[in-house]
Amino acid sequence: MATVAASRHVVAVPYPGRGHINPMLVVCRQLAAADTALAVTVVVTEEWHELLAAAGVPATLPDPERVRLATIPNVIPSERGRGADHAGFIEAVAAKMGEPVERLLDRLALERRPDAILADTYLTWGVAAGAARGIPVCSLWTTPATFFLALYHMDRWPPVDGPEGEEGLAASPSSSSCC
Repeated sequence: MATVAASRHVVAVPYPGRGHINPMLVVCRQLAAADTALAVTVVVTEEWHELLAAAGVPATLPDPERVRLATIPNVIPSERGRGADHAGFIEAVAAKMGEPVERLLDRLALERRPDAILADTYLTWGVAAGAARGIPVCSLWTTPATFFLALYHMDRWPPVDGPEGEEGLAASPSSSSCC
């Protein structure tokens, strides 16, 4: 079957964690399946590329001209030990991952300029990277909708530092109703 050359290009940048990369890959597969004129480049660290390759993920992707993996250097702590210093991992993603992604965006623009960036919501620097290049950025929220709902309605949560403290929160009648 002949491959149709893609006329549009999306660069997808997941947060470097299992609960973020897997949903991003699902969305990328769905986008490619829905639009034959779309190519998607998924950006991962070199370590994540090795993990995905060992799991056979590249073989499950559509035509490599349509959905492909691109790597940035391992500028963040290893996936294997990140639990030992989770706060440090989060800080490293925020402070060190943006620059290599931006360099990759510039290299990709020489081949085929991205028409959009799909960035994980937790990668706050993604919007600035797109804006600096005139590329629209879409945000992917990978956590369950119920968690988003809880955050959205945080203003309705009773205070835990009030006169009743945390003990009062457990007995509060409002804690039994969600919305």
